[in-house]
Amino acid sequence: MTSGMHDLLADLTAEYDRLETMLRALDDVQWATPSAADGWSVADVMVHLLLTEETVLRSIAGGGGLAGGSGDEAATGADPTGGESAAQGSGLEAGMAAGVQAAGLDGPAAFARWRTVRRRSVAALAEADPVRPLPWAAAPLKPRTLATTRLAEHWAHALDIAEGLGIDLPDTARLRHVAWLGHATLPYAFGLAGLEPVPVRAELAGPDGHTWTYGPDGAATLVTGPAGAFCRVGARRLRPDASGLVVTGPGAENVLRLLRNWA
Repeated sequence: MTSGMHDLLADLTAEYDRLETMLRALDDVQWATPSAADGWSVADVMVHLLLTEETVLRSIAGGGGLAGGSGDEAATGADPTGGESAAQGSGLEAGMAAGVQAAGLDGPAAFARWRTVRRRSVAALAEADPVRPLPWAAAPLKPRTLATTRLAEHWAHALDIAEGLGIDLPDTARLRHVAWLGHATLPYAFGLAGLEPVPVRAELAGPDGHTWTYGPDGAATLVTGPAGAFCRVGARRLRPDASGLVVTGPGAENVLRLLRNWA
């Protein structure tokens, strides 16, 4: 395992640990509390995370991946940017919601199962062939990218849970993985929208006090602003016009509209 994968899995584990700590002492009322994911309670979000984490294990074992999408866009409902993801998300939302309903699990049962599965999935990702793509949603992903999507999804849904419960969830340096994923998938997102991708440089203010940079030096299109806002826009948890992010250059009007934190 490379040092980069080791560091990524350490951060993925830390993100899981934070969510586990948040949920460990919830009572029945709190599990039933509506989350910020439209139509889902805190328990529903936990069931969703369990089901997608079990899919990671099946994928690594040679089974199929997710049918239709990673789940991030499905759980949030319509795309707040007004882009083409709204149409895609409506079908995914129905499919994911049906899976949560069919599971027939309450919050504590899903949480207990997830606590075991999430440890097994990290171990499986660590042992997976780093160059062999694994079945996932629209296309197979290499283990490192799949691990990054898991961190991005758990972070986004932790936001949903924390908002529902009135809990503060501070940004951490682990968001650098989420920001990388959002930036890396921009060419794919442009292509899905039928647009020619443009080179994009992102210079983001990280919560660790450092500037995080992605993309080529001298790219004509530049994104600047808070890294946390960049990640929230990509997770469809924040409208671009409320983000404080600034985009200049060719295709600037499309960058935040199409930004997405899933592969």
